[in-house]
Amino acid sequence: MAREPIPAAGPSVFLAGPTPDKKTPVPSWRPDALRLLAEQWTGHQTLTVLSPESRHGQRADRYETQVDWETDARAAATAILFWIPRDLKTMPAMTTNVEFGLDVGTGRAVLGCPPDCPNPERNRYLIYVARRHGVPVCTSLADTVAAALTTVSAQGTPADL
Repeated sequence: MAREPIPAAGPSVFLAGPTPDKKTPVPSWRPDALRLLAEQWTGHQTLTVLSPESRHGQRADRYETQVDWETDARAAATAILFWIPRDLKTMPAMTTNVEFGLDVGTGRAVLGCPPDCPNPERNRYLIYVARRHGVPVCTSLADTVAAALTTVSAQGTPADL
Protein backbone atom coordinates (compact mmCIF):
# COMPACT_ATOMS: atom_id res chain seq x y z
CA MET A 1 0.00 0.00 0.00
CA ALA A 2 1.08 3.59 -0.53
CA ARG A 3 4.18 4.70 1.35
CA GLU A 4 4.86 1.26 2.83
CA PRO A 5 8.28 -0.33 2.23
CA ILE A 6 8.85 -1.58 -1.32
CA PRO A 7 10.36 -5.08 -1.43
CA ALA A 8 13.82 -5.16 -2.99
CA ALA A 9 13.29 -8.47 -4.79
CA GLY A 10 10.65 -10.83 -6.10
CA PRO A 11 7.93 -10.48 -8.71
CA SER A 12 5.67 -7.45 -8.40
CA VAL A 13 2.90 -5.55 -10.15
CA PHE A 14 2.17 -1.84 -9.68
CA LEU A 15 -1.52 -0.91 -10.05
CA ALA A 16 -1.41 2.34 -12.04
CA GLY A 17 -4.54 4.26 -12.92
CA PRO A 18 -6.99 6.71 -11.45
CA THR A 19 -7.60 6.69 -7.71
CA PRO A 20 -11.01 7.74 -6.40
CA ASP A 21 -11.02 11.11 -4.68
CA LYS A 22 -12.81 11.71 -1.40
CA LYS A 23 -14.53 14.73 -3.01
CA THR A 24 -16.19 12.52 -5.62
CA PRO A 25 -16.33 9.08 -3.99
CA VAL A 26 -16.74 6.10 -6.28
CA PRO A 27 -15.65 2.50 -5.70
CA SER A 28 -12.01 1.76 -6.40
CA TRP A 29 -11.19 -0.70 -9.17
CA ARG A 30 -8.13 -1.97 -7.28
CA PRO A 31 -9.89 -4.54 -5.04
CA ASP A 32 -11.11 -6.31 -8.18
CA ALA A 33 -7.58 -6.18 -9.62
CA LEU A 34 -6.18 -7.69 -6.40
CA ARG A 35 -8.72 -10.50 -6.51
CA LEU A 36 -7.93 -11.25 -10.15
CA LEU A 37 -4.19 -11.19 -9.50
CA ALA A 38 -4.63 -13.66 -6.63
CA GLU A 39 -6.77 -15.93 -8.81
CA GLN A 40 -4.46 -15.84 -11.83
CA TRP A 41 -0.98 -15.88 -10.24
CA THR A 42 0.65 -19.31 -10.51
CA GLY A 43 4.27 -18.40 -9.80
CA HIS A 44 6.38 -20.12 -7.15
CA GLN A 45 7.23 -16.89 -5.32
CA THR A 46 4.83 -14.56 -3.61
CA LEU A 47 3.62 -11.82 -5.95
CA THR A 48 3.86 -8.36 -4.43
CA VAL A 49 1.15 -5.94 -5.49
CA LEU A 50 2.09 -2.28 -5.16
CA SER A 51 -0.93 -0.02 -4.77
CA PRO A 52 -0.86 3.79 -4.63
CA GLU A 53 -3.97 3.74 -2.45
CA SER A 54 -3.41 4.31 1.25
CA ARG A 55 -4.12 1.71 3.87
CA HIS A 56 -7.25 2.74 5.81
CA GLY A 57 -7.60 5.84 3.62
CA GLN A 58 -4.78 7.64 5.42
CA ARG A 59 -3.42 10.43 3.23
CA ALA A 60 0.26 11.30 2.81
CA ASP A 61 1.65 14.04 5.02
CA ARG A 62 2.93 15.81 1.89
CA TYR A 63 2.04 15.54 -1.78
CA GLU A 64 5.69 14.96 -2.64
CA THR A 65 5.84 11.97 -0.28
CA GLN A 66 3.07 10.25 -2.25
CA VAL A 67 4.52 11.13 -5.66
CA ASP A 68 8.00 9.95 -4.65
CA TRP A 69 6.65 6.63 -3.35
CA GLU A 70 4.62 6.03 -6.52
CA THR A 71 7.60 6.88 -8.73
CA ASP A 72 9.87 4.52 -6.78
CA ALA A 73 7.24 1.75 -6.73
CA ARG A 74 6.68 1.95 -10.50
CA ALA A 75 10.46 1.84 -11.05
CA ALA A 76 10.78 -1.24 -8.82
CA ALA A 77 7.79 -3.13 -10.26
CA THR A 78 8.28 -6.11 -12.53
CA ALA A 79 5.12 -5.07 -14.41
CA ILE A 80 3.08 -1.87 -14.41
CA LEU A 81 -0.61 -2.52 -14.89
CA PHE A 82 -2.45 0.57 -16.17
CA TRP A 83 -6.24 0.28 -15.84
CA ILE A 84 -8.03 3.43 -16.96
CA PRO A 85 -11.82 3.40 -16.50
CA ARG A 86 -11.78 7.10 -17.32
CA ASP A 87 -14.59 9.29 -16.05
CA LEU A 88 -13.82 12.99 -16.34
CA LYS A 89 -16.21 13.76 -13.46
CA THR A 90 -15.00 11.23 -10.89
CA MET A 91 -11.70 9.69 -12.10
CA PRO A 92 -10.16 11.90 -14.79
CA ALA A 93 -6.77 10.10 -14.66
CA MET A 94 -4.70 13.14 -15.61
CA THR A 95 -1.70 12.01 -13.55
CA THR A 96 -2.09 8.55 -15.08
CA ASN A 97 -1.55 10.08 -18.53
CA VAL A 98 1.85 11.38 -17.45
CA GLU A 99 2.82 8.15 -15.70
CA PHE A 100 1.92 6.13 -18.78
CA GLY A 101 4.05 8.43 -20.91
CA LEU A 102 6.97 7.88 -18.55
CA ASP A 103 6.53 4.10 -18.46
CA VAL A 104 5.38 3.20 -21.99
CA GLY A 105 8.93 2.51 -23.19
CA THR A 106 10.06 0.41 -20.22
CA GLY A 107 8.89 -2.95 -21.55
CA ARG A 108 6.98 -3.46 -18.29
CA ALA A 109 3.74 -1.56 -19.03
CA VAL A 110 0.37 -3.09 -19.85
CA LEU A 111 -2.63 -0.92 -20.76
CA GLY A 112 -6.25 -1.65 -20.02
CA CYS A 113 -8.99 0.69 -21.23
CA PRO A 114 -12.61 -0.45 -20.86
CA PRO A 115 -14.64 0.61 -23.89
CA ASP A 116 -17.73 1.04 -21.71
CA CYS A 117 -16.21 3.57 -19.29
CA PRO A 118 -17.85 7.03 -19.23
CA ASN A 119 -15.16 8.68 -21.38
CA PRO A 120 -13.46 6.03 -23.55
CA GLU A 121 -12.64 8.59 -26.23
CA ARG A 122 -10.16 10.14 -23.78
CA ASN A 123 -8.12 6.92 -23.84
CA ARG A 124 -7.69 6.90 -27.62
CA TYR A 125 -4.28 8.58 -27.60
CA LEU A 126 -2.91 6.25 -24.89
CA ILE A 127 -4.09 3.22 -26.87
CA TYR A 128 -2.41 4.54 -30.00
CA VAL A 129 0.88 5.25 -28.18
CA ALA A 130 0.77 1.84 -26.47
CA ARG A 131 0.42 0.05 -29.79
CA ARG A 132 3.29 2.07 -31.30
CA HIS A 133 5.50 0.90 -28.43
CA GLY A 134 4.34 -2.73 -28.49
CA VAL A 135 2.56 -2.44 -25.14
CA PRO A 136 -0.28 -4.93 -24.69
CA VAL A 137 -3.69 -3.23 -24.89
CA CYS A 138 -6.69 -4.90 -23.22
CA THR A 139 -10.36 -4.03 -22.78
CA SER A 140 -11.21 -5.98 -19.61
CA LEU A 141 -9.60 -5.93 -16.19
CA ALA A 142 -9.21 -9.73 -16.23
CA ASP A 143 -7.33 -9.60 -19.54
CA THR A 144 -5.19 -6.68 -18.33
CA VAL A 145 -4.24 -8.67 -15.22
CA ALA A 146 -3.39 -11.69 -17.39
CA ALA A 147 -1.20 -9.53 -19.64
CA ALA A 148 0.57 -8.04 -16.61
CA LEU A 149 1.27 -11.52 -15.25
CA THR A 150 2.62 -12.56 -18.65
CA THR A 151 4.95 -9.55 -18.44
CA VAL A 152 6.03 -10.60 -14.94
CA SER A 153 6.77 -14.12 -16.17
CA ALA A 154 8.73 -12.81 -19.15
CA GLN A 155 11.03 -10.82 -16.87
CA GLY A 156 12.57 -13.95 -15.33
CA THR A 157 12.92 -17.67 -15.72
CA PRO A 158 10.17 -19.92 -14.32
CA ALA A 159 12.53 -21.01 -11.53
CA ASP A 160 12.94 -17.36 -10.52
CA LEU A 161 9.20 -16.81 -10.26
